[in-house]
Amino acid sequence: MSTNSAPVAWLTQESYTRLKAELEHLSGPGRTEIVARIEQARSEGDLKENGGYHAAKEEQGKAEARIRQLTELLNNAQVGQAPADDGVVEPGMMVEAKIAGDVESFLLGSREVAGDTDIDVYSERSPLGAAIQGKKAGDTVSYTAPNGRNITVEILSAKPYAG
Repeated sequence: MSTNSAPVAWLTQESYTRLKAELEHLSGPGRTEIVARIEQARSEGDLKENGGYHAAKEEQGKAEARIRQLTELLNNAQVGQAPADDGVVEPGMMVEAKIAGDVESFLLGSREVAGDTDIDVYSERSPLGAAIQGKKAGDTVSYTAPNGRNITVEILSAKPYAG
């Protein structure tokens, strides 16, 4: 077991490459562009009432936070093929389940794997994700939701996410 407390995220090679390119842009040309906007706005005078300066500083803060997030994610990512098509629920699987009576389909894993798609994503560390991990079609489990309700989940299927 690693001494690093950061969770391991499963990423497809495509997701890893896309996120690495985003990180390289943000930490290179993206940083340079923001610093240039801050300097331009700073040269306009009074910083207290300078909307452009404050907007650029806020953008800089968001970009730096995203850089930290991507760096941690990529440093701790498990990159590779989708999990085996064995019907066992694990990160990287599209799961169809009956949750509290409603059938839902979602990806178990990182939001970053789904990219810009409309797929619902649940972390394997969420209460639902933790409850269903390792289960397979036909299994029924229950877990306690953050609101305190006990929720029953029946696994209908688990297939590797194809992206």
